[in-house]
Amino acid sequence: MRGLKLFPKFFLYTLSIMFFIVIAAHGLIYLLAPQMQLTLSTKEDYVVSINQAEFVTEAVAKALPISLSCSLLISVICSLLLSKAIADPIKKISASTERMMELNRAASCSIHRPDEIGILAQNVNDLYANLLATIEHLEKEKDTVREMEQAKVDFLRAASHELKNPVTALNATLENMILGVGKYQDYATYLPECKEMVEQLSGMIHEILETSRLNAMDEPPKPVDVAELLVELCEPYQLIAATHQIIFDLKLPEQFPAVLPVSSFNRAVSNVLANAVAYTEAAKTISVYMDGSSLVIENECVPIPDDEIHRLFEPFYRPDFSRSRESGGNGLGLYIVDTLFTAMHISYSFIPMKSPLGMCFTIQL
Repeated sequence: MRGLKLFPKFFLYTLSIMFFIVIAAHGLIYLLAPQMQLTLSTKEDYVVSINQAEFVTEAVAKALPISLSCSLLISVICSLLLSKAIADPIKKISASTERMMELNRAASCSIHRPDEIGILAQNVNDLYANLLATIEHLEKEKDTVREMEQAKVDFLRAASHELKNPVTALNATLENMILGVGKYQDYATYLPECKEMVEQLSGMIHEILETSRLNAMDEPPKPVDVAELLVELCEPYQLIAATHQIIFDLKLPEQFPAVLPVSSFNRAVSNVLANAVAYTEAAKTISVYMDGSSLVIENECVPIPDDEIHRLFEPFYRPDFSRSRESGGNGLGLYIVDTLFTAMHISYSFIPMKSPLGMCFTIQL
């Protein structure tokens, strides 16, 4: 019995019980019926006595095979129906769980009934749905970690490439000065240049170290008035803009409450403002204002081609019109902006403007 499947096991159990009841009932009838007292009445109220043992025994003996056969047949049919009713839903649940083991997303237990089997099917469906959700979440986490690791590798490669050129130039200059080759004998001229290269390297290393720590930042958000915050952020850039004869138009509401990690938000917006000032010519305008729940920073300049915009957020990338570090920076500004806004789950857009010509950076708060 232990090696049988569910349906034949249920069938044999119920059939055995039914057979036992039928045989026991017929055995009791056969044994007890002859002992019963029979009294027959006639129309003339005469009492007729008969040999009841022989009469009952003969009657039971004639009826017993037919009754027993019918009872056994009914027992088989009832056992079959009962076993099927119990085993079929469990077989369906088993088939569904086999499909679930293969992670078939369409698999489910299609059993809807109010009893314990229906509750079991619903529990299996809920468990499988939770399993699929957990697997999907883990896959997303795995992809995110993979992307972060690849981004770190790409950043380190780009950083090593960026550091290699100035280090090579500095080493060549110092070596020529030591050997006294040609014009490099003029120490008064080339020592300040070497010092300037060292300062550039120091600045680049500082930026690289700061950038490499961005992903590790875990600053809790707190309530802040964005309007008040922007007034403080824009103040130094207004002074720089005035020095370069750039119009800085700041229009903000009296208050704009938000919940933000202040330090990270300040750094990201500062980099955007610094880029706007750096790439805006004299007599042109920089506009900073709120559009609904969005912070908009516009600057009049030559629009950047669409195929260049997405590359601006790569580390150390400088467009063709600003390849030098003196005019185009070190290429980390917008990379830092993207990293910080991604960590803060803040969406943004950077698109060209047609009227007036320029670029528009929109931050969704």
